[in-house]
Amino acid sequence: MLDGARDVFRSICDWVSGRVGGLGRKAGDAAANGTARTLSALAGAKGTFIALGVLGASGYLLHAYPPLVTVGRGEGGVRVNRLTGGVSEWRDGSVFVMPGLHDMHLYSLRDRIYQPEPIRRADGAAPLQSVEGLSLGIDLSVRYALDATRLAAVSKNLPDDIGREIVEPAVQGVIYKIFARYTVREIFSVKRVEIQQAIEAELKSKLAQDGIVLRTVHVGKVDLPADYRRGMEGLLAEELATQKMRYTLELKDKRVQAIALDGEAEKVRREKAAEASAREQIIAAKAQEEAMKHVLPFKRRQIEQRRLEAEAAKTARIKGAEGGAEARRIEAGGEAEARQKLADAEAYRLDRVGRVNAEQMEREGALISRHPLLIQKTLADKLSDKVQVIIAPPPADGGFIASNLIGSPKRAGAAAADGQAAEGR
Repeated sequence: MLDGARDVFRSICDWVSGRVGGLGRKAGDAAANGTARTLSALAGAKGTFIALGVLGASGYLLHAYPPLVTVGRGEGGVRVNRLTGGVSEWRDGSVFVMPGLHDMHLYSLRDRIYQPEPIRRADGAAPLQSVEGLSLGIDLSVRYALDATRLAAVSKNLPDDIGREIVEPAVQGVIYKIFARYTVREIFSVKRVEIQQAIEAELKSKLAQDGIVLRTVHVGKVDLPADYRRGMEGLLAEELATQKMRYTLELKDKRVQAIALDGEAEKVRREKAAEASAREQIIAAKAQEEAMKHVLPFKRRQIEQRRLEAEAAKTARIKGAEGGAEARRIEAGGEAEARQKLADAEAYRLDRVGRVNAEQMEREGALISRHPLLIQKTLADKLSDKVQVIIAPPPADGGFIASNLIGSPKRAGAAAADGQAAEGR
């Protein structure tokens, strides 16, 4: 890029120098007879004119024809040199393009989608034709992109509108030919994948010749003719009814077979159950017989053990009765002896208490005889906490106020003397 700019700059300088030099020579010839001062002035101004001319021409060219072209993201640029015919490829960034020397073309490298609108409907502008000659519509999508590896090689032959001038004719030439090989029923149902693969295979080779890569081909909705759609709906209804009847008969047949198999299985199950029950009974009988061989001796030993236990219980009861009788005899003798001892103790106690009481009365009688006023003191002590007021007639002899209540001292002395006489007896 710098070499090209340098060459252009040199060419401009040479051209400006030639023009200015020519003017100088003409002025020199015209003023050959002029003064030397004028010629020297013109020679000194030559360099200034050349510089101004170069700057002015460069500014005008840069303003009128910008030398930089920006290649955007997802784009590819191809620069062609008009003089040499050389081609260079550029990607994201800025590219120097000299006006009049270079041609720059930008191409989008992103995926594009072509959807032919005239073939979408069976009653459209250009519907497809089946092998029966019926018109039908297809929702077709073709995804493609430019081959970035071959962009420089094929850029000279690429038109400005790639989709309309290359892709659309190629797609139409392929799809009309391929769909004409199949019936409407095959296109609608069983051959859809096969048709899509055939379109991709043939269209890929056609587009590759122009440097276009085919990504995918999608065959979408199929628009059938109205009469064919009605007939197909009736046919499908009949087929569905036939299939339903066939499935119903097959289902009933399978139910009959299932019932028969269930009966056979139930029969086999019962036979096996009966055999198993019989075997169980035989095994149980054998086991019971075998067990009786061990049970009978065990029962005999149990009977013998119970008889021995009964005899032992009888003996134990007799011994217990004898022991109980002996114990009762011993208890009766002990109780009689205890009662006798209790009676002797009670008699001894009564005798001892009587003696103690007699001795105490003897002592008290002697004490009272010597001190008759103790009776009055004792009576007063006894009544002091129980009687607050005593109303009694005064004695006639002027003695103790309570002498009428407790008796005279003479009576008390006589009673004490009688008690001592009785004790002496």
